[in-house]
Amino acid sequence: MAKRKLKRQLSLLQVIMLGTAGTIAAEIFVLTGHVAKLAGPESVLALALGGVLTLSIALNYCELATTFPVSGGAMTYVSEAFGKGWLMFLVGSLDCLSSTFYAALSAVGFAISLSIFIPNLPIVPVAIAVIIIIGAMHIRGVTSVGNLQIALGAFLLIVFGIFIYKGFFSEGGFSMETFLSGRRIFENQSAIAHIGRMLSAIALAYNAYVGFEVIADDAEEVTQPSKNIPIGILISLLLTTVIYSSVTMVTVGTVPIAQLAGSDTALTDAASRFWPGIGVPIMGITGIVATLTSVNSAMLSATREAFSLSRERVWPRQLSRLSHWRTPWVAVVMVAAASALVAAIGLVDFLSFISSAGYMFVLFWATLAMPKLRKKFPDIERPFKVPLYPVTVIAAACAGLLIISFANPKALLFLGIVLAVLSVAYLISKQIKARQDLTAHLESLEGGGRVLVAAKRVSTARSLVNLAAQLVDQQEDTAVCLFTVVKTPISLDSSDVPALVDAKKKEQQSFLEAITPIAIKHNVAVYSKLKAAFRVEEGIFSELSRHKDVNLVMLGYPQDHSKVERPNNVLKEVMMMANRNVAVLRDSGLPDPIRRILVPVGSGPNARLALQMARDIILPDDTGEIVALRLVRGEVDEERLEDEELQVHEIVEQEVDGISSVFKFKVRTTDSIADGILAECQEGGYDLMIIGAAEEVLAPEQIFGRLDDYLMEVVPCSMMVVRRYQTGGALWMRKQIKRIEQRT
Repeated sequence: MAKRKLKRQLSLLQVIMLGTAGTIAAEIFVLTGHVAKLAGPESVLALALGGVLTLSIALNYCELATTFPVSGGAMTYVSEAFGKGWLMFLVGSLDCLSSTFYAALSAVGFAISLSIFIPNLPIVPVAIAVIIIIGAMHIRGVTSVGNLQIALGAFLLIVFGIFIYKGFFSEGGFSMETFLSGRRIFENQSAIAHIGRMLSAIALAYNAYVGFEVIADDAEEVTQPSKNIPIGILISLLLTTVIYSSVTMVTVGTVPIAQLAGSDTALTDAASRFWPGIGVPIMGITGIVATLTSVNSAMLSATREAFSLSRERVWPRQLSRLSHWRTPWVAVVMVAAASALVAAIGLVDFLSFISSAGYMFVLFWATLAMPKLRKKFPDIERPFKVPLYPVTVIAAACAGLLIISFANPKALLFLGIVLAVLSVAYLISKQIKARQDLTAHLESLEGGGRVLVAAKRVSTARSLVNLAAQLVDQQEDTAVCLFTVVKTPISLDSSDVPALVDAKKKEQQSFLEAITPIAIKHNVAVYSKLKAAFRVEEGIFSELSRHKDVNLVMLGYPQDHSKVERPNNVLKEVMMMANRNVAVLRDSGLPDPIRRILVPVGSGPNARLALQMARDIILPDDTGEIVALRLVRGEVDEERLEDEELQVHEIVEQEVDGISSVFKFKVRTTDSIADGILAECQEGGYDLMIIGAAEEVLAPEQIFGRLDDYLMEVVPCSMMVVRRYQTGGALWMRKQIKRIEQRT
């Protein structure tokens, strides 16, 4: 089944800047001195070779991302190649964690860089503030993210262009004598030693090239993905390689190697010589901007990974909730909170090792997915095909292994620990989920408990029991209780209560005789029960408090509308106060069997209960039809309609364990939700409409909510309003989530 998609909004320029500015991060300011320490003047060649080695991975990503232009990047390719199991979980989770940690690292780097200009700046609060601000932009829309990256990326390219130009052509800048001064470090050493230092330098800088991965992670939001993704990836890698190599050449040729080796301020050291006055502060500002681009792109990658993991149901499904702008706002909040926590507790340096090692692991498995996918899907459309295949795969795999062999041992150790922890978490969660699914399945088959049916009229009792019998038709040991409350006024003497109860028993006997054929037809146990109480709702609440086996309370809607207009009426009290699921039926002549049910689908728990009950009523014969209706207000485009239909598909699939053939889906535009539902009821020839109670059910002036109250009076077919029981905490949380979604 197609899944709900993110909206394609990123232009080619935004894609290029996401890849370029996301790659040219703060590392260039720190790595230049450390690479020069390892390789001297050969560091320029090492960085150029790093770009060439990365090209094989970039080409593979061009094919993979255009063949599968959806969010998730490496996780998507691994899941398609090797299945939706342990390896997919590891790759996706590690990619998400690595990006989350890198966002925290970059936010702290931003605060530290800014403190150079603003002394005594509180590092942690500033880092958290940056994460929150950028997170808010991500919720607002990926276009905002792309525009921010264009502005920041343009600034970086301009400044580095000036740095390179002035470095080569200004007095005090590049000189060959200074550039070659580092060769003395390698005197009288073997070629193997030279190569070893080169490889160590490449390994140190290798992760600084793979920022283009963010383009693949966010492929689902790229316009014209077949064209823009490969252009964006290749141009961003080319620009990165040229800038890294040129900046390093200028720096090594400006500052003697003895002063440069191991320096964390290599670029500003060089700028102070050929760009006096404003050069150093401009490079300092550039470092601040570079950290912002890193936070922006890392958070984008992390949130899309979390969204994809949730959509594949290996992470909590709430993370795939989309905002009004079709951005995964829950995933954004989760990633921002995790990044802020990491920045706050000071684990940034420790987790930077995991981040760098995690990227290597992800890239390696994405590379291995390529030949598997070529073999598995030989005829699939590939808008971009890698030239010289399988040379690029072999080169990328060898480069990955080479880089890993020269990587920091701490990074590899931490990677092993994280992989072990994730594997254990996966196995435990898989066992728990399997046990929960089995238990739920067995409980569904075994049934048990009771459905409490309270009705005053024989016709209503017959319809309610018929519905109840169909709901529990596939379950064993589930009984239907025909429940009657004998109202005992306060003025009534206690000695008169038995006589009143006996009179009611005779009336209830006629009810049982009327519904016995239904019980026989569905092979469901039906019995009657009387309870004396001052009010009907008190009798129901007493039964629920003393007997925990009641799963559902079913009530009839009165023919006399004045009874529901009175304050504190039975329906209102039960809807508000019963700690069980509740269903209220307005019977307009239900046929037996019921063949056609309409369910207006929202996103709340009551609408989901309506779907489940409709399925249970129709499925025993599997010959009826359930129409899941989604109404969209106003004029909307085809993309919005498609997204709404996909959302309904997802809700139904989640709630009814896969989409049965009995479900049909319909999305309509309307100026009024009430008028849209009414029109569908009038045109569709439905036997029954089941609708979830609105959250206004808790408002004292309404019974089920303004919409449901109106529909109860006007729809031509029978109608049932259902309310799923939720604890006070769950209700409060849902209100907060809905409030946030309305704002976003």
